Amino acid sequence: MSTSRRGFLTAAIGAAAQGQLHAQEHEHEHQAVPSDLTLRVKSLESLLVEKGLVDPAALDALVDTFEHKVGPRNGARVVARAWIDAAYKKRLLANASEAIAELGYTSGQGEHMMVVENGPRIHNLVVCTLCSCYPWPVLGLPPVWYKSAPYRSRAVMDPRGVVREFGLELAEDVEVRVWDSTAELRYLVLPERPAGTENLNQDELAALITRDAMIGVRKVNGAGRGGKE
Repeated sequence: MSTSRRGFLTAAIGAAAQGQLHAQEHEHEHQAVPSDLTLRVKSLESLLVEKGLVDPAALDALVDTFEHKVGPRNGARVVARAWIDAAYKKRLLANASEAIAELGYTSGQGEHMMVVENGPRIHNLVVCTLCSCYPWPVLGLPPVWYKSAPYRSRAVMDPRGVVREFGLELAEDVEVRVWDSTAELRYLVLPERPAGTENLNQDELAALITRDAMIGVRKVNGAGRGGKE
């Protein structure tokens, strides 16, 4: 069972209130979080509410913000717009922050953005080697594997090996570029538009685009549906 966004936010707020939170991070092959952690998070939430340290309404509002106002669906709309609107794509690559703001996606953890475009001979991969800097307004909360030490180190040392473990095999003649996100500048990958999607509208295209494709560990599958992966 994967940790829900609600569980993640509850645990984070609990850490701030109690000064500590022991959570185990796993590589992407072990994204399933132990069930006992889920139970501990729920117990912690109940305790914090009971002691008046957390307002349930405020917590629900915070969860709603990340569920519906920020998240991979926002990034997918940015990518889909770039795929169908050449002028917007040009603005996006020239000044990502302003172009993303045109669609209303602005908030903390994403004020300064850069978009890097994949192509037939170039593949981009995003990492944060120091911590977990991540463009929240367009991708929502970072996945557990993105924050893990193995991903942060191996993405730099062996990017081909990392994406291979996600099921993406890159040809030898494809150049892999690794971008290190920081608190000052965060990156978003503009994936290649898959063949056979020429007749899809913007909403239909956005439904194909995944979080992982916008980080660079996967490509967009023209037959799939968008979401986290």
